[in-house]
Amino acid sequence: MALIDDNKRFSLWAIAVSLLVFVLIAIDLLGDYRNGVSWTHLLTEVVILMLSLAGLVYFGRLSYQLAQSKISGLTQDLALAEQQARQWRETNRELVAGLAAQIQKQFDLWHLTPAEAEVGLLILKGLGLSDIAELRRTSERTIRDQAQAVYRKAGVAGRSELSAFFLEDLLPPR
Repeated sequence: MALIDDNKRFSLWAIAVSLLVFVLIAIDLLGDYRNGVSWTHLLTEVVILMLSLAGLVYFGRLSYQLAQSKISGLTQDLALAEQQARQWRETNRELVAGLAAQIQKQFDLWHLTPAEAEVGLLILKGLGLSDIAELRRTSERTIRDQAQAVYRKAGVAGRSELSAFFLEDLLPPR
């Protein structure tokens, strides 16, 4: 990826330089034409103009191909990550179901309301408060209040400690 980024940066600089040369030669060509400069001189500048245009096209195409290559690589990485996540969920389906049941039991012990429990689950899934508000079709202020109620009833300071409460015993000790 670093090579692609370097090539992309080089292509962008080459496009900028080619464009600058194209504009400067075009301006000079118009001035020379108005001043009646010889056809050989004008023809030379037209050739230079065409070369700079060719540079623009070449480096523009190269830049496009590099971007497409990067997009393709990222698409493949995403597909692989989605496949691995799917395999993990299938392999650990019973474990996840048991964990979900235990989380619900703990929420019941904390005496969370159904709305607070739903907000707590969505927080554990990693959603932000604005995303939860949109999903539950309520105001972000309401979600913030419900999240604070979850943290208070759980005796934790925030999102990280809530997640750690459930994950701490799942991870091996240091």
